[in-house]
Amino acid sequence: MFHVEQLAAMGIGSVVVNLAYLGEQIRRALGDGSTWNIRIRYSQEPEGALETGGGILQAFGYCQTDLVLVINGDVWTDLPLHQLSIPPASDAHLVLVPNPAHHPGGDFALSGDRLTGHGGPRFTYSGIGLFRRRFFQGQVAGRFPLGPLLRRRSEAGGITAEVYAGAWSDVGAPDRLARLDRRLRGLEPAEEAPLGT
Repeated sequence: MFHVEQLAAMGIGSVVVNLAYLGEQIRRALGDGSTWNIRIRYSQEPEGALETGGGILQAFGYCQTDLVLVINGDVWTDLPLHQLSIPPASDAHLVLVPNPAHHPGGDFALSGDRLTGHGGPRFTYSGIGLFRRRFFQGQVAGRFPLGPLLRRRSEAGGITAEVYAGAWSDVGAPDRLARLDRRLRGLEPAEEAPLGT
């Protein structure tokens, strides 16, 4: 709900939510979005799910625009989403974060503002990015992960990125979700993260 509330506050009028594992619980919790004066449509993934890349590509079918903001449902951040922008020549623009303890090796490096798989320091993809429809050009619909596609596209120099050093948590595991809940309640101090490796 946090993401929906933040997007509604930005004036975003329409959101597409991917549904896979336990998707009906998400649908019941969010409904049609009228609670937040936002329209929510659902992209139901088939049995076995589509992974991140396939899920985003399918969700594009529900979008009228060429550019979409993608946010993984299992991350929390205080990143001001309204400040994100993408250069005209970029196919995608990613938000990277300092590497968390559970992912110390990171995913990508930066060469200026260009995403690359080589060099260092390395950072972790936050699960937040702006994607143009052309990023998926030539990609066959169906099940596929996003990471390898990002690496291929970055080699062509078509992806930009920025590093966000503010609050960010991957809450994709119960213990990490519980830690974040304790921090937000003031029961546990925030973790200090390195600036990349």
